[in-house]
Amino acid sequence: MLNRRRFLHNASLVSLAPLIPGFLPGSLYATETQTNGRILVVIQLSGGNDGLNTVIPFNDDTYGKARTTLRIEQKDTLKLTDSLGLHPAMKPAAELFESGRLAIVQGVGYPNPNRSHFESMSIWQHARTDLAQHDHIGWLGRACDLQRRAAGTPDSYFLGAEELPVAIRGRRAQVVSMNSAQDLNLVNPVEPSGTVTTGSSDISAFIEQSLDESYLAAKQFQETTPALGETSAAYPSSRLSRHLQLVSKLIKFGGGTRVYYTSQSGYDTHSSQLVAHRQLLAEFSGALKAFLDDLKQAGLDDRVVVLAFSEFGRRVEENGSAGTDHGAAGPVFLAGSKVQSGILGEHPSMTDLDDGDLKMRFDFRQVYATLLDRWLAVDTKAVLGGEFSLLPLIA
Repeated sequence: MLNRRRFLHNASLVSLAPLIPGFLPGSLYATETQTNGRILVVIQLSGGNDGLNTVIPFNDDTYGKARTTLRIEQKDTLKLTDSLGLHPAMKPAAELFESGRLAIVQGVGYPNPNRSHFESMSIWQHARTDLAQHDHIGWLGRACDLQRRAAGTPDSYFLGAEELPVAIRGRRAQVVSMNSAQDLNLVNPVEPSGTVTTGSSDISAFIEQSLDESYLAAKQFQETTPALGETSAAYPSSRLSRHLQLVSKLIKFGGGTRVYYTSQSGYDTHSSQLVAHRQLLAEFSGALKAFLDDLKQAGLDDRVVVLAFSEFGRRVEENGSAGTDHGAAGPVFLAGSKVQSGILGEHPSMTDLDDGDLKMRFDFRQVYATLLDRWLAVDTKAVLGGEFSLLPLIA
């Protein structure tokens, strides 16, 4: 018979169940195959990054004429080729390029571009250009639905305080959302008993065992966090850096999760763009290089590829408020020791425009298809709903 004490015990366990960080029990039993798996880290540059002032065609006279206030002078540009360079705030990214760890795909977009933040981001996250097909199941969620994972291991992590991105939502995929390492702490943890109470019901026994395992793993994570964080890679002081540093610690701790997703907001630069954009690009490139240097020192850099994208670029002509308005195609970045470093594709024409915007050279689903096929080994047609030619992005 279930007495009052046993009832209260079971009830307390059930109430604690949602607080168990999902990855923790699985991390105790991570297999060699899991810990050596390939990982994709996605950085969403929210707001519409001005690609024209990010990857700069400094020799094109049309650029200077269109950007009388916002243009980056040729002498200040971090030259990658004899005609293209990075914004001067992106020195860490230029160093990644020089060391063979950065690929830039030019003119990435989709047919009939949508200039709404919400709808364009939804297109990128669903990997569907038809809004009627947007069912809140994203491209990475679909990819995770197709893959097997170890019990107790989440398919993906979202690092941030915002709403969970559609991109990593699946039908069966499990996602852990967290904003800091403190989110892994158990509330009022109790030392594990080591044995399941005699007479426990199946549900209470399961939860009790999960709590024991979670407590041990949480304690292990907290104890090893200082060691996991030991690196000479200097992370800048920014929200994105903190999230990428936590991603690094989670990867080092193990568990088998293959997808990590975070974002950097602020790219909707309709006015006073020069200072704000400089700060954003400095934060992005500094955090990216610190993250990759950290993984390299840990001997894990060959397992990780980073994808950075924005929902659209900005218009070629600057506006009257020292800013730029919503555009279409823009650059996409891939980073890591396993990317085919370099610049893919010619810079879109500055004169042959699509209603004042740079024309698409590559469909963003070609980038996705390449990562799915060449990196994550997932059926691209099942995920993307069609076939898209692959790009030479993975070494």
